Amino acid sequence: MSALKVFIIAGEQSGDKLGAAAMAGLKQLTDVEFRGVGGPLMADEGLKSLFAMDELSLMGIMEILPKYFHLKRRIRETAEAALAWQPDVILTIDSPDFCLRVADIVKSKSDLRFCHYVAPTVWAWRPERAAKMATKVDQVLALFPFEPPYFDAVGLRCDFVGHPVSTEIVATKAEVTQFRAKHKLDDAPLVLVLPGSRKGEVARLSDDFGAALGAFAKIHPDARFVLPMAGPVEPLVREKTASWPVKPILIQASDKVAKRAAFKAADIALAASGTVSLELAANQTPMVVAYKMQWLTQKIVERKLLIDTVTLVNLVSETRVVPEFLAQNCQPDLIAAALGDVLQSPNAQSAALDLTMQRLGQGGEAPGLRAAKAIWQGCLSNGL
Repeated sequence: MSALKVFIIAGEQSGDKLGAAAMAGLKQLTDVEFRGVGGPLMADEGLKSLFAMDELSLMGIMEILPKYFHLKRRIRETAEAALAWQPDVILTIDSPDFCLRVADIVKSKSDLRFCHYVAPTVWAWRPERAAKMATKVDQVLALFPFEPPYFDAVGLRCDFVGHPVSTEIVATKAEVTQFRAKHKLDDAPLVLVLPGSRKGEVARLSDDFGAALGAFAKIHPDARFVLPMAGPVEPLVREKTASWPVKPILIQASDKVAKRAAFKAADIALAASGTVSLELAANQTPMVVAYKMQWLTQKIVERKLLIDTVTLVNLVSETRVVPEFLAQNCQPDLIAAALGDVLQSPNAQSAALDLTMQRLGQGGEAPGLRAAKAIWQGCLSNGL
């Protein structure tokens, strides 16, 4: 048998990580060749990207509009490359606005198999996307255990493969002790600050985060703050935090050990909404979540939203223990008060954090290998 040909597309850092793990898993199962679009982690697994993945790392209507024609050209180029190669499966990872448009073009000209990794949040908003996706792809890989029924209901195969956060390495006690000693933290309460990994998020949230931390520091003057920076936003974070009333310890994106130690050493966290809440759960770090979008994007989402919380820990654990402040409620005084409450009752979230990790597959088979097995089985069922 010739090598399995997998055309793979990822458009964000998180997708690059998922893609690299799935690629590694596939290499454990069979001989495989890769082509497509990805980032540095996927490059380490053998992918030569058609173009820089960063070109696709956009979020929100107002951020996408200026790049519309450039993205259309990249969609066409990607689809043409896939059609020319004729792979056994096209694995698209998240970034549905890009990936599913590639699928439209490819499906109109071929019967190539599509597997989409990361199920769209049909349980949160726009549930009609499940049926629409069934017309574009042949299989979906889900990160959350409650997702498969939504796709099974429309006849689309959906495999729960676990969440990669379930295998994240957390800092040791020695690393935490070393981190606190290095920064002379002593027994001071440590607040982990996570304003996002995209420029738009950091720009929108930084002022409110800074003001909230300033108000919190007035009540807790001994508190210290630490902010691990995401690579693409390091210059912006440095610019924004320079005017904050508190001075956080800034950790460079390249310092993975320090970032890991900060997550574990922190007593509480203030985080933008997103997957980072699961990283905090893995570290048993209680949190407050805050977020706001561009005005137009927010109004559209509000009309469609089906859930009463967007925090993944709340959703996976089926609790509402993590306080969140969204849109018009993303106010510094409210956030500061919630941080104080969480600091006073640090164990109130513990059970929900543990349950979240259990349900995401902690202690089981690595999600990358589970994803690879699901992809491989899907190809076999397709007569490969």
